Amino acid sequence: MTFRRAYYGVAAVILSALLLRFWPHQPLERMLPVSTGVWSADGELLRVTLAADDQYRLWTPIRQISPDLPRVFLIKEDRWYYWHPGVNPVSLVRAGFRTWRGHGRQGGSTLTMQLARLLYRLNTRTPGGKLRQVAAALWLEARYSKRDLLEAYLNVAPFGGNVQGVGASSLIYFGKPAAAINTGEAITLAVIPQRPAARAGRNLQEGNLLRARSRLATEILSPSDSMRRQFELPIVAPSRYAMPRQAPHFVDALLAETHSTGRVDTTLDAGLQRLVERQMQRYLDQFGERGIRNAAALLVDSGDMTVKAWVGSADYSNEEIQGQVNGVLAKRSPGSTLKPFIYGLALDQGVLHPQTVLRDAPTAFGPFSPENFDGKFLGPINAQDALIRSRNVPAVWTAMQIRQPNLYQFLSSAGVSRLKPESFYGLALALGGGEVTMEELAKLYAMLANQGVLRPLRTTAASRAPQGVRLLSPEATFITLDMLGRNPRPDEDGGTQRRGRWPVAWKTGTSWGFRDAWAAGIAGKYVLVIWIGDFDGTSNPSFVGVDAAAPLFFRITDALNLALPDAVPPARLPPPGVSRVAVCADSGELPNAFCPHTVQTWYIPGKSPIRMSQLHRAVSIDNRTGSPVCGTAVAGSTHTEVFEFWSSDMLKLFREAGMPRRTPPALPDCSGGDDSEGPRIASPLQRVTYALRSTPADEAISLEANTAGDVHEVFWFDGNDLIGNGPSRTVVGWHPVSDGLHVIRVIDDHGRVAQRNVEVQFAR
Repeated sequence: MTFRRAYYGVAAVILSALLLRFWPHQPLERMLPVSTGVWSADGELLRVTLAADDQYRLWTPIRQISPDLPRVFLIKEDRWYYWHPGVNPVSLVRAGFRTWRGHGRQGGSTLTMQLARLLYRLNTRTPGGKLRQVAAALWLEARYSKRDLLEAYLNVAPFGGNVQGVGASSLIYFGKPAAAINTGEAITLAVIPQRPAARAGRNLQEGNLLRARSRLATEILSPSDSMRRQFELPIVAPSRYAMPRQAPHFVDALLAETHSTGRVDTTLDAGLQRLVERQMQRYLDQFGERGIRNAAALLVDSGDMTVKAWVGSADYSNEEIQGQVNGVLAKRSPGSTLKPFIYGLALDQGVLHPQTVLRDAPTAFGPFSPENFDGKFLGPINAQDALIRSRNVPAVWTAMQIRQPNLYQFLSSAGVSRLKPESFYGLALALGGGEVTMEELAKLYAMLANQGVLRPLRTTAASRAPQGVRLLSPEATFITLDMLGRNPRPDEDGGTQRRGRWPVAWKTGTSWGFRDAWAAGIAGKYVLVIWIGDFDGTSNPSFVGVDAAAPLFFRITDALNLALPDAVPPARLPPPGVSRVAVCADSGELPNAFCPHTVQTWYIPGKSPIRMSQLHRAVSIDNRTGSPVCGTAVAGSTHTEVFEFWSSDMLKLFREAGMPRRTPPALPDCSGGDDSEGPRIASPLQRVTYALRSTPADEAISLEANTAGDVHEVFWFDGNDLIGNGPSRTVVGWHPVSDGLHVIRVIDDHGRVAQRNVEVQFAR
């Protein structure tokens, strides 16, 4: 009976122990508040914050701790750790006896007992406190594994002041994570918790610590150990608070958004962050005499929208420049950096194509009369040059033409915050009259890189970017980037430098009153935004985008090219919805037979305004009188001259721009002449309904016309949409995209037109 009772008693104890061990319980990591460790994507610690109890306690899993640390700590603190149940009676008796004999207070606590004292904040100087410590240690051993307890101790052991745990102390004393600690460094750390006030911080060089680590080293390191020589080197004594503090503006913004503790893995690349900071500092050192003393930069990978570098000011600790202000999040006037989106919207809405001729002349848009930065007007200019040369009048005129969305609606859809009512800005919004942040501007330029889809920035590895929202078509964004990519980079002598491996599409901006200088663009897969100015809004004539911000922009992109030799820029291939067409260089329209120069341009079929140019016309001139006559030239009596028939207001613009054009003569009334030389449509046929399959990619209707002998090229249109062009008397294939009635027009290179109604039915 006694044996049975004993058996049941043992079984009950074992069952109770198993229940205690496996019953759900709080992880040790959660029993004390921990610091937040912010890490870069390339594995560097950016910052450690204070925990809620004002301690630096960076919880580090034991798998991320150098094996030397637990080995040395166990030799120093508890050699029988894996053999006792939390309390070592022999050590307690020996410590009590030595204390009673007058050898000073002797510690007999196991590592688990020390952990219990730290976790439960016990006063163990009294017998009652020591009993509570013993009970708490037994309780912990019953609830947690030896590995868990050892990990917890290594993370809460005191290392002087408000530094606890090997995660924080390794960084403070040796500038490296706990995983990189060697045996000699582990010995130094192991002797600090016993007397942290006397051995930590500036006391690393004091005799107390040196004697303690020498005694421990004698037990661990043999005279022939290779670590012995390294161990004997003098100890560098850093400041107790020499914690990492990289990318401070980025970390500040991140911590303001997240309330999590523990480890936070970010998307920031510490190497690229230092690259941007280094290039910025060198630039400011060079041009500081011009009053350029502060800058901000934001670098984003457009592929996954991750932030790679974030510099909110030139110097976080410099009060003279208000260095702690986060320039990336500050609202500033963007100048002309919004113009690409005006032209992108205009491309999407069929207002223009890159070679459309616009007017850069003094113009009053109601009460608003914009001027250009240089105070000059260039007269007629194509849209592409107007964008890359940042002409204001063409931009305002273009902004007036776009609807649904207009620029204000576009910016609202893009998430630009704190916009005032649209009426507040008027047309000045096109020239930077509103305010944006660098973060918002970076998202807009990344939208161009992502074929018109706007996606939010990502700052943490755990964040997942949503699909995004489409703001522009792939066709419009491709053409906009192509135009920006033709913007020549400035050199110190005003020329152009050789581009790097990456294609660069970029734009500058200067705010009203010279308060902000901007450069923004796409280099390879990276979006880079640069701001230069003063946070107090001080005006400075040096704050000009192309002169102040652009050089720093290209210093950084060039450095990225060198630092990332294996990075392959994404291919910018034209989407299926864009085409190339030759247009007359002077008019931006389809060339007729008399256009002397043509250029290739992108256009969007069905959207871009394409029509036959009537600018150049051949006029028969009487040899005797020099006056124009009707009919074609007759050898010996008349000859042919080609004139440019500009409107009177355009002729005035040319004169004002210093490029006068020859005035064409007044033409005689030739309305009674024969117009039989115009084209005649041979196919498609009249009064015939063309039945096609509903997927007409493999079926085409032949377009063919008979033309006069002086015709070299004809152009076919479906309404106002260009179908194609080719030499006269050749067949062009037409693939209708919708059924119903179509108006087919053919125009020859003399501007003569023929048209025909064609009925198309798709098989159902």
